[in-house]
Amino acid sequence: MTLGLRKLILLSLIGIIFLTANVVVVANWLSDKGVSQFAQTVKDNYLTGTAVTIIIALLILLVSPGKSGGGIAGFIKRCPVCDHRLIGRGGYCSECGSKF
Repeated sequence: MTLGLRKLILLSLIGIIFLTANVVVVANWLSDKGVSQFAQTVKDNYLTGTAVTIIIALLILLVSPGKSGGGIAGFIKRCPVCDHRLIGRGGYCSECGSKF
């Protein structure tokens, strides 16, 4: 761990401690600025239970293509050079002769 990273962690901990100690002041400041009323309006108008459920389901189903792994999807892949279908986990394409 570098010295710069240690300084960053220490400063963030000090900031978190100050925010925690002054949570009432911060809450009152946000209320005075109208942030809580804006958040309530957004929640009432746009974030219904169905919308939140759909958003959560889509976030769960969102998977990176490289992370599919396992099963048939991990057993059959394509050559990055010639796009030939490869079966197995080997790193050699018999069509173009490339190794990857």
